[in-house]
Amino acid sequence: MKLFASLKTPRRFFTLALFIASTLVAPRAALAQNDINFWSDYPNEELADALVARMSDEELYSQILMFGWAGAEPSELLNEWVLARGLGSVKVFGWNTDNTTLVARSVKALQEKAQRRKLQIPLFVATDQEGGWIRHVKGNTSITPGNLAIGASGYPYDAYYSGYYINREIAALGINMNFAPTIDLYTDKNSSIIGTRSFGENARDAGILGAAWAKGCLDAGVIPTAKHFPGHGDTQNDSHIFLPSINIDQKTFENRELVPFKYLIKNDVPAIMSGHLSFPQLRPNGEPASLSEYFLTDILRKQLGYKGLIITDDMMMNGATMYAGSVSRAFKMAIDAGNDIVISSTTAQLDELLWTNVLASMKRDPEFKKKVVTAARRVILSKLNYYKGKNTAPLYPDENAIDQRIPDKEGQKFFLDQACRSITAARKKSLPFTRESAGKVLLCGSEPQFFKAGKERWPSSGEFRFNYALGPNETQWAAQNIPQTAQAYDTIIMCVADQNSAAVARALKPLAGRGKKIVIFAIMSPVLVDDFDWADTVLLGYSYSPYALEALVGAAAGEFDPPGAEPISK
Repeated sequence: MKLFASLKTPRRFFTLALFIASTLVAPRAALAQNDINFWSDYPNEELADALVARMSDEELYSQILMFGWAGAEPSELLNEWVLARGLGSVKVFGWNTDNTTLVARSVKALQEKAQRRKLQIPLFVATDQEGGWIRHVKGNTSITPGNLAIGASGYPYDAYYSGYYINREIAALGINMNFAPTIDLYTDKNSSIIGTRSFGENARDAGILGAAWAKGCLDAGVIPTAKHFPGHGDTQNDSHIFLPSINIDQKTFENRELVPFKYLIKNDVPAIMSGHLSFPQLRPNGEPASLSEYFLTDILRKQLGYKGLIITDDMMMNGATMYAGSVSRAFKMAIDAGNDIVISSTTAQLDELLWTNVLASMKRDPEFKKKVVTAARRVILSKLNYYKGKNTAPLYPDENAIDQRIPDKEGQKFFLDQACRSITAARKKSLPFTRESAGKVLLCGSEPQFFKAGKERWPSSGEFRFNYALGPNETQWAAQNIPQTAQAYDTIIMCVADQNSAAVARALKPLAGRGKKIVIFAIMSPVLVDDFDWADTVLLGYSYSPYALEALVGAAAGEFDPPGAEPISK
């Protein structure tokens, strides 16, 4: 009221109006100049518009592409995509990450090339570092207990700090986007593609734990990506090989599959990955969600109100290309459906059809070009919000500091504690097995940490070693020989990681009725030991992580009472 009371003359009103107008127009006028770039000091929304307005069709399309590279270092072809075409994002895959110093050096070199371009738009650098057995950045990064172990403890605290410490390690390498958490449900118990990557079968729990994991990821300076929308858990099929068909009705889809994503969207997850997944009862044409406007625009954007980035799973997977008929058609369909970033695990050649055909479509189809522009603007705005925020991975990682940050020293202690909270006693009869009560102990398995931890508790124990990935011949050999070896021992502790090692463990069943104590450690899916009711003790560890193995041995030796609850039903 006082402000308007002071405006008693038209002249004063005009002067104030002119001042207000000048403050609004001046930034826009400055944005019309040609010397702006990504780092210019303007509001992010306005700067995103200005950058997009200055970009050619080639630059706009490049901004929504993400390529990986096959060798230890980025190829000349990938460098050309970044430097000459303005590629928007790169992905670090698991086949080039044993040397983390080289990873950091490669990321730095690619970012330097991006900064040599006129608009200086930095790259998103992504990887899959879920925890558990999906760990694309290797070297000395932590092998963690994983999501199903988090589900067994049930603590959002464990989810948050898993996300925090996992991502604090990869942030040291300049990686600023993680394709995690996996919030698919462990619905199909025979699934080999999801399995222990899931937090469990309960949709609400998966949403709560996934949201906590994503918050930890963000607090570590890395962008989380919830996957695989709208849910990969109710199928045994792997979309890397062919298109999985999930035959559920609308009610199940709404009340189960979408629930975890609703939790993540409510908590403002910045990115969601679309899955190559078919839901024939919802879309009879069989289209994968990743290429479907119905799933990505109608459901994810409009129904669920999602505002962040939508990123495809790898478009080189058969689940996408088999339906589309070709890679170039799959790329166009992905953009039409509403994806903002389209991933290829390999670097495309400069003249591939996925480049030339999409550019041709942009020139002849204004509506399609509008979709590319919208996606590019969303990517650039996300980059502005991230890079100009307070908590980011370094644009240029310091390769000399990697040994101090990987593995994360605080994380090492946390992951052991987390593993102990997850250990579940599915069956216990003689537990604990002290040095006195266990008698002569035989340790059977493949992992070095298992034998190390076992020898510390039972110093005179024997060993029966086999490879983690048993082939058919070795499986047969082990199953034939382990009963004879076990005859000389009182307690046999056996690690089960897959169907083959489970078959070896079943060869011990006759000894259970002869006074031998058979102890089973399930070091991956608990489904593998559902029929081991003949064993004296069955402990679930959900992971071959050194932390999980240490915790399993500690629980068997009576150092703590296993507190975990199995996160999937029988």
